[in-house]
Amino acid sequence: MDVQLKPWGNSFAFRIPKEILKTAGFKPEDVFDISASSGRISITAQHRHKTLEERVAAYGGKLCPDGEFDWGEDVGREAW
Repeated sequence: MDVQLKPWGNSFAFRIPKEILKTAGFKPEDVFDISASSGRISITAQHRHKTLEERVAAYGGKLCPDGEFDWGEDVGREAW
């Protein structure tokens, strides 16, 4: 797919079609690393840690972080 470099304020910009962004898995507000070498520009999404809400949602909202957990029988001197 061809795109054209255009002036944007004191910089330049490419308009990236929605289909390309969707295929790459990019979303609005993502943060990227950009690098350049001879005749090539590389754009890579930065790794972002998930928020607690995103992690709970991944468990279907059934995660109970303040609940009790049974670790099994007591071993050694850990009996209460």
